[in-house]
Amino acid sequence: MLPFDKRQMKKLMKQLGMQMEEIRANEVIIRLDDRDIIIEEPNVVIVKAMGQKTYQIVGKEKEVLRLNEEDIKLVAEQANVSLEEAREALEKTKGDLAEAIMILTEKKEK
Repeated sequence: MLPFDKRQMKKLMKQLGMQMEEIRANEVIIRLDDRDIIIEEPNVVIVKAMGQKTYQIVGKEKEVLRLNEEDIKLVAEQANVSLEEAREALEKTKGDLAEAIMILTEKKEK
């Protein structure tokens, strides 16, 4: 913990040309190529300094795999299963097409 109280910290930041602003957000989504990181109940602070904005986000994190519809169709066709079964297999294998097809075809052979 810094040896400053909240008032002293604000004064120091002002002297350094920094501004802090807390914003109310319901959810923050960070989109990656293959998945989304969702921050629920976030506490978001914007720090403005030297013409730049920095966002600090704290909250409950969960990752959601984003599946490509073409991949789902391909797995369904190759394994000869429904789109829903293909989607479930892809979710289970974290998007690995080959593994999803193998799981589904092995399942059908049994």
